[in-house]
Amino acid sequence: MLVQSAAGLSCSHSVQPKQTSETQLRAAMADRTQEEKVLQQIEREVRMQEGAYKLLAACSQRDQALEASKSLITCNARILALLSQLQRMRKTQILERVGHSTSEDVVPCTGKVSLSDLRIPLMWKDSEYFKNKGELHRCAVFCLLQCGTEIYDTDLVMVDRTLTDICFEDIIIFNKVGPGFQLRAELYSSSAVEDFSTAAPRKMSFLGGSLGCSSGKKIRAAFESAAACGGYVSSAGGNIRPGHVSPPLPNQLALGPKYNLLAHTTLSIEHVREGFKTHDLTLSVTEDSPYWLPLYGNMCCRLVAQPLCIIQTVISGTLKFKLEEDVDHWENFYCVLIGQTLLCYRCQEDLESEGKPLLVIPITKDTRVCMSEGDPVHGQQIVITMQPHRENMTYTATTQNTEDLHSWNKALWQHVSNMIQWKQCSDEVMKIEMPRPRKSNTVKQGSLYHEIGSVT
Repeated sequence: MLVQSAAGLSCSHSVQPKQTSETQLRAAMADRTQEEKVLQQIEREVRMQEGAYKLLAACSQRDQALEASKSLITCNARILALLSQLQRMRKTQILERVGHSTSEDVVPCTGKVSLSDLRIPLMWKDSEYFKNKGELHRCAVFCLLQCGTEIYDTDLVMVDRTLTDICFEDIIIFNKVGPGFQLRAELYSSSAVEDFSTAAPRKMSFLGGSLGCSSGKKIRAAFESAAACGGYVSSAGGNIRPGHVSPPLPNQLALGPKYNLLAHTTLSIEHVREGFKTHDLTLSVTEDSPYWLPLYGNMCCRLVAQPLCIIQTVISGTLKFKLEEDVDHWENFYCVLIGQTLLCYRCQEDLESEGKPLLVIPITKDTRVCMSEGDPVHGQQIVITMQPHRENMTYTATTQNTEDLHSWNKALWQHVSNMIQWKQCSDEVMKIEMPRPRKSNTVKQGSLYHEIGSVT
């Protein structure tokens, strides 16, 4: 149970019209700056998209074309996600302009979410796997992973009946993720034996011109191209839902091998656990498809999260604690709130010298933080109580001035709220491995460079 007194968050004072105008101006400038950053990201992805089309036009080998086509799908997904974010930002600005304020709910802290050790088991027929009979069914597959506007793709893996599992060695880390995150994993497949054409026009007329003065046209063209490749922007939250990739535009029809959505799933905070876990997959194709693979219907991975509230210092400073029943027995401590503890040192020098804290107060999801009415001597006080109530587990603290007291009260209350919303992720610090350098891909950079030069 989490309780916050009104005194901890409110501080009555008059606001002059000039101050209100200045606040609105600063907010408008901040919105404009954020919008410009998103537009710059979109333009960068448009350049990447144009480059991917040129690569596909230049490729003469299938392995090169497979990598370039994979990059194009990733660019298209990022463009759609960024456009969706831009749409939400402008909608919020319009609502604020007409007097509809945004939600005043407490915003939880962000964190990191990592997905690694991704394995997808296969279920070949006995005649194919054990007896090695029938036509060799070979596909190129990769996984597209999206959380908000962060989108990554895995390395490309060639799959045939000699493999029992599709294994991706990538470690994908999503930054600044909230506890309500939705991580969508999509498995794409392309037949590695079907023919593909490189008879694409040398100049991409629908992307022609340089970025800058024509960036608006570029972005619109990129959106039409990305949306045509199977994605759409959901009006209920802007999530990307790429589907079967079968580009309908004339210039794209001739470009390289085609990837198709094979299976997908969505993971949330409920799926976060320390260790290797299995999750259900939703299959999107049938056995008669050329890019089909005998999926078992599950994927295994390690999904962990690190909310910032448990790995970074939330607040630090001086607090005065009442340690005994005697109302006059108070002691000063230099305190640091981090993780599930409020560490109390005799002075700041003890902390800097890595000395042991004199008092360690547990702060968990069950902690109750509230403000007392205060007394004539010490004024208002912060009361920290463990729930369910345990003997000698109530702490009373105060500060030298009201401003510091309100800062500590708000920080403690917000910290407990963060842990509640991050659920099991705040119980302990889960280990996130650092991404390893990617293996060199199958694209032959030297020959591809010369081929690109011949079309520019």
